[in-house]
Amino acid sequence: MLRTGASLLALTLLAGCVTAPATTPQSPRAPVRGEAPPPMTPARPQVAPSTGGFVAPRIMQLPGLEGVIGQNGTALANSFGPPRLEVREGDALKLQFSGEACVLDIYLYPLRPGAEPSATYVDARRASDGIDVDRAACVAALRR
Repeated sequence: MLRTGASLLALTLLAGCVTAPATTPQSPRAPVRGEAPPPMTPARPQVAPSTGGFVAPRIMQLPGLEGVIGQNGTALANSFGPPRLEVREGDALKLQFSGEACVLDIYLYPLRPGAEPSATYVDARRASDGIDVDRAACVAALRR
């Protein structure tokens, strides 16, 4: 009887040490051919809070860019020809000019509320591999 009691006590203690099998999360099954995939819920984009006021842009000041910085889109097109790419985003404008020597991106922002965008920043790179090149040299190479 003592052995039976001791065995039952040992079994009870061991039962407390046993853990339940881990559950794995169910992954959605792949749709069967001809069956529509399950509906996707689009992620809601995070929008940065508005400052509510106009923020004046920083203006790049590097030697060799004096004829570019401050110019509007029409003046830049007169200097470099029609832009290869024109991207508008809000009140900002990006113009891209390219040639054998380089690709030139010019960013235009209004300097005061409601003003026409003016060139405030210039970036230049090689078309072949995207490596940065001297901005002033690129401007000189692309100028008409």
